[in-house]
Amino acid sequence: MVSLEVPRNYSELIAAMRGFVPFAACFAQLILIWRAHYKFSRRYGLEDPYTIFLNLVLLFLVLFYVYPLKFVFSMLFAQLTGSAIGQGIGFHQASVLMRIYAAGFAAVFALFALMYTRAYKFRVLLELNPVEVLETRFAIQEYLLMTAVGAISFGLAFKHPELAGWWFCILGPALALHGAIYGKRVRLLAEKMGMH
Repeated sequence: MVSLEVPRNYSELIAAMRGFVPFAACFAQLILIWRAHYKFSRRYGLEDPYTIFLNLVLLFLVLFYVYPLKFVFSMLFAQLTGSAIGQGIGFHQASVLMRIYAAGFAAVFALFALMYTRAYKFRVLLELNPVEVLETRFAIQEYLLMTAVGAISFGLAFKHPELAGWWFCILGPALALHGAIYGKRVRLLAEKMGMH
């Protein structure tokens, strides 16, 4: 994701700086994935073979998608700034790129949905209280929502690759609405149970 070679002149420095915003966007997405995994591991601590398998698949996907991820964000940033990097990409190439990105996005968050579904299945064994059970169901729905956004983007990419990329902007409002609805339910249940 980052070149170790030091720029040798001004133009190389400026070219490297143009990659900063796409790199920051990639980094933010990787932090999102890391944070989701961290929360799951801390909350449930599951180490059964199925959960370990899901973790290995997740690791593989994250490592595999690092370079396509940076390329897609570079293309998006080039589109916003009118940079020359995106001018050589035709409809077919843009469609394939967006399908690769959307498939990876959907797969990563489908794995999180499966991991949380596993935890929900073991809720009695894990001794989850009603608030934690509700939070687990909330997480499953949230990751299924993200998976659905990726799947719809994948479908859009066949005919409208530019729209497939911008479709991800719906995540902010959709997750905020879902969080507001479920967050209120979690708070009310916690208050009812005398938890703070």
